[in-house]
Amino acid sequence: MAKVPFVLYLFLNSNNPVCGFGLIFQKNWFIGMHGKRLLKILRAVELMSRPGGATIKDLAEDLELDRRSVYRLRDTMEALFFPIYEDKDVDGRKMRWKIQSEYLAKLPNVSLPELTLNFPEIMALCLLKGESSIYQGTEVQRHADRAFYKLGQLLPDKVSSQLEKLEELFRPVAKFCKDYSGKEEIIELLAQAMIKQRECAVEYFAFQDEQTKIYRIHPLCFFEHEGGLYLFVRVARYEDIRVLAVERIEDLQLREAGFDYPEDFQPDQILRNTFNLTLDDPIEARVWISGDQAKYVTERRFFEAQGIEEREDGSIIVHLKTSGRYDVKRWVLGFGADAALLEPEDLRQEIRDELQRALARHD
Repeated sequence: MAKVPFVLYLFLNSNNPVCGFGLIFQKNWFIGMHGKRLLKILRAVELMSRPGGATIKDLAEDLELDRRSVYRLRDTMEALFFPIYEDKDVDGRKMRWKIQSEYLAKLPNVSLPELTLNFPEIMALCLLKGESSIYQGTEVQRHADRAFYKLGQLLPDKVSSQLEKLEELFRPVAKFCKDYSGKEEIIELLAQAMIKQRECAVEYFAFQDEQTKIYRIHPLCFFEHEGGLYLFVRVARYEDIRVLAVERIEDLQLREAGFDYPEDFQPDQILRNTFNLTLDDPIEARVWISGDQAKYVTERRFFEAQGIEEREDGSIIVHLKTSGRYDVKRWVLGFGADAALLEPEDLRQEIRDELQRALARHD
């Protein structure tokens, strides 16, 4: 039976009924709640656990935060189900924050059985760690590495050595990943807004207009796409669902107004039905693919709704239905002479014009 700190217990016990970390951690918590923030929460727990609790000034000085950030930290802790209550000094002048005494009895070192993982579970962990390359160079990546290191300390020596060897087999590729260093606070605020269902005011640089716009948004969830971190939001003014790129959010402020999560919002279905990131502009098309490229196309599923028609010469015709005409156009052009759009005719003409312009530039 190994003794582990309470923080590691929270990481490992996803079904912990005491504080409800499991569900939040599995959704958006880890993306936004990077290690530095976690350490401040744990230090705040220590301060509030003292017999006299902690004042706002105590927390601000110890954690090196301003008053606004202290209140935000307390809000986050309450969202994570830490039972905080307010109490006054004997003289009734200073307000102190404390944690319920019956809850504190559960906080000291927690006994856990020695962890055992089978080989497929270890492989899955290594694959998941490799997926974190999107956060390369950020605080999120560094604290994720530390979390895996701590997990390794709990494992039996034999299993821990297997984990180290398997890490060498799965090499993350970060060359197409976007840079999120300096965006950790925005990611954290977005995660808080999602958890607490709070409206946000954002300043966002739109590539289409090449100018910064101000929106009031309801942030719904994060998702990863081709090395980038994006989020689905509902724009308060228009009540429609849009996609924002996290790196193009220049400023973000939490508002007091709340919002209701849209019942008909199904992010998994939306992502399945879009070819890239275009949510509207539906298209049905037929694309010829040469025999040289057919074997590579047939081993993947590019579109949720697609059919493959095989031809005697080894070529194929892909029947597809998706959203994003421009995305389909770019996909066809990416094959060069090994692909041709057969339908629709208007998009076929667009591609023909595009190729003529490209030829002229090469001339």
